Amino acid sequence: MTSLPLDGIRVVDFTQVMLGPCCTQMLADYGAEVIKVEKAKIGDLSRWSLGSDPDGLNNPVFSSLNRNKKSLALDLKQDEARAAVRALIDTADVVVNNFRPDVMERMGFGYEELKRTNPRLIYAVGTGFGLDGPYRHKGGQDILAQALSGVMRRKSDASHPLSIYATPLADYSAGMHLVQGILLALLHREKTGHGQQVAVSLYSSMLAMQMQEGTTHMMREKDLNWGAFPLTGVFETTDGAIVMVGAFKQNPLRDICTALEIEDLSLQPQFADFDAQMQRRPELQRVFREAFAKNSSAHWLGRLEQVDILCAPVRSLPEALDDEQTTINRMILEAGETKAGPIRLVGSPIDMSAATVTVRIAPPKLGEHNDEILAGLSVRQGDAA
Repeated sequence: MTSLPLDGIRVVDFTQVMLGPCCTQMLADYGAEVIKVEKAKIGDLSRWSLGSDPDGLNNPVFSSLNRNKKSLALDLKQDEARAAVRALIDTADVVVNNFRPDVMERMGFGYEELKRTNPRLIYAVGTGFGLDGPYRHKGGQDILAQALSGVMRRKSDASHPLSIYATPLADYSAGMHLVQGILLALLHREKTGHGQQVAVSLYSSMLAMQMQEGTTHMMREKDLNWGAFPLTGVFETTDGAIVMVGAFKQNPLRDICTALEIEDLSLQPQFADFDAQMQRRPELQRVFREAFAKNSSAHWLGRLEQVDILCAPVRSLPEALDDEQTTINRMILEAGETKAGPIRLVGSPIDMSAATVTVRIAPPKLGEHNDEILAGLSVRQGDAA
């Protein structure tokens, strides 16, 4: 069997929903033994998403975030269960949770307590807004982070109403930042022999995503909005829509006009440079819309590509999943069959030539690995369940 980068690393995973599980799934995909500690009879809240059965096998939300993990279902109100988990943590390299601050401490699993018996432990925490500060105990959720961080107010067109971005950007970005923090802490431990606490928040991840825009505001008091540039936009065609990015060329407006078979607007003084084009963006966008509406997406994509203007069709997610490039990039994984049909998952975006991601463990039933894990700790399942 091919060795994976995180073989030999044990992760005790208290996370649920998305921020934490997408982090621990990445660790599991690349070889870590991830033991998912779940609440007895209920489990990860995402097992109940979409009204599916609670074992998770027919639940696409849970399945999407929990492959290659083992499930340990316990009632942590019981002393025996907490003792079993504590024994498990003493064998672990990493503990991950995304509870509100102080929840782990109340269960007896705070960092200061755990590091007494496992000083090499990496203790990773994902929160909504941070371990300290005025929002410390505020419930963390992706949409709230979009709103509080300024992301929700950023629009490519000021006339558009405020709206929620449909994909959970904060959860995913914070989850990947937590992966980075854990890997950095593991490298640091190799050098020093010591573990540490690593913390990430939805809020900070959303601010970090706006690093260019935030820095421009603080240094120049200007708004940087790549989507609002004058030669960039989404345009309806006779059979769909395309997106065009008129940038990274000496005179992109001239080339756009060539593709659209209209007069060269860059020769007119009112459109002669970027600043002038920004001032008259609505006028330019109206000209583009009228032109694109006269022919098909395929026609205009071909014309724009001939003059090397960046462009793409605006597609649906099903269309993207069916694309040949998606298959070539190994972005679809099979994880077995259920009564409801095959388990098909979105794969890892990281393509390592010597460490290909596979589904070694299908998304687990609640408590599926209790016997295996508890036996390794010399704890009887009846004492801990």
